[in-house]
Amino acid sequence: MARRPRLPQPTDFVWPAFHAGMMLAEAQVVIALRLWGMAGGWPMGWQEHVRMVTEKAAAAGESGAAMMRAAGKGPGAVALAGVKPVRRRTRANVKRLSRAAAQN
Repeated sequence: MARRPRLPQPTDFVWPAFHAGMMLAEAQVVIALRLWGMAGGWPMGWQEHVRMVTEKAAAAGESGAAMMRAAGKGPGAVALAGVKPVRRRTRANVKRLSRAAAQN
């Protein structure tokens, strides 16, 4: 007899929602810190301007690949796999830019 697939549970979406919320909050901090740096709040190299654009494409690629690898594990696992690469970058950007802001 064939095994029935597990139905998604409401709790399957708690961690993806948490990580998405944290990623959105961190993204707002990154935007504020970058705008402040561009406005002259502290010296910011041209590399930061390039990084703003290039990291988005890389994160989107990683996110898509992670979601493809998680396919078949349920919608919550796919959502979490898609958010994690982006969140890793936003968290790293907050740390890096906060240090730069604190030094000046």
